[in-house]
Amino acid sequence: MQIRELSIPDSYEITPKQFRDDRGVFLEWYRFDALEEAVGHPLTLAQANTSVSRRGVVRGIHFADIPPGQAKYVTCTHGAIVDFVVDIRVGSPTFGQWDQVLLDDTDRRALYIAEGLGHAFVALTEDATVSYLVSSRFDATREHGINPLDAQVSLQFPKEAGELILSAKDTDAPGLAEAAEQGLLPTWAATREFYEGLNRPAGD
Repeated sequence: MQIRELSIPDSYEITPKQFRDDRGVFLEWYRFDALEEAVGHPLTLAQANTSVSRRGVVRGIHFADIPPGQAKYVTCTHGAIVDFVVDIRVGSPTFGQWDQVLLDDTDRRALYIAEGLGHAFVALTEDATVSYLVSSRFDATREHGINPLDAQVSLQFPKEAGELILSAKDTDAPGLAEAAEQGLLPTWAATREFYEGLNRPAGD
């Protein structure tokens, strides 16, 4: 597989090698050793999630408190989505910026998003099925959101998504500036310290 760091530090696009024959296709969509080599530490798996979304559904921008945060390894097993990673780490050189990856059942790419980054996606097809491997269990008391329509972030949703469908929870979420004022956002310094702890060999 090929692993490429995105323009947002600590997020990576993973492109698997697919093996096709007359029976169908086989691929490795997750390799712990390859990911560890790229990011500097293993992804400790605590939970696996699946969502199925109508075309136009927007989910996010979501993030969790650090520590422990929640790293995500995301792929689309049916249909297609545009997946967004948003840098919400106050003090980051790319704070407020975002990058995107097309995840679909053709190229079968995956996206790794480190703890402390914001995550959102929009479904481009009906019944877009997204599977996530995550590093910590869901804890509603530590989960937060930023309005995906926030003008400061200015996510660009493709025309293929059609009319956008959002939950009240996501549209009621604060904008980026408001979330920063409320002290909800992680800091660049805190995330660097957290990542360094993950990178440290056991026993150090």
